[in-house]
Amino acid sequence: MPANLASFAIHADDVDRARLFYEAVFGWAFEPWGPPGFYLIHTGTDDAPGVQGLLQQRHVPRTGTGLTGVEPTFAVDDVDAVAARVTANGGTITMPKSVIPTVGALIRFLDPEGNEIGAMRYEMRT
Repeated sequence: MPANLASFAIHADDVDRARLFYEAVFGWAFEPWGPPGFYLIHTGTDDAPGVQGLLQQRHVPRTGTGLTGVEPTFAVDDVDAVAARVTANGGTITMPKSVIPTVGALIRFLDPEGNEIGAMRYEMRT
């Protein structure tokens, strides 16, 4: 399987403000999903669905540390193999394999340049 961009996540201090901003700027639709303050982002239409997005509360307040950008996630066949290649090539695993029921298995890592990336084996694709 090619490692295509499958989703992205936007981390926000003020989730409602961010949702209103992206609704106004891009016309994205937001669907509450999971815990409070967590949304699926629909970037396209039924005919051209685009890339799935997520909007969620920032886990660590923005103080110069922690994730401050958009977090891309790439679809892969085997997250364990990807994790091994990450560490073998100078990357750092920041979140070991975590299973999200009905979604798939996810890892997060830093590349050697400090970029936060996700790799997920999806249970089912939409």
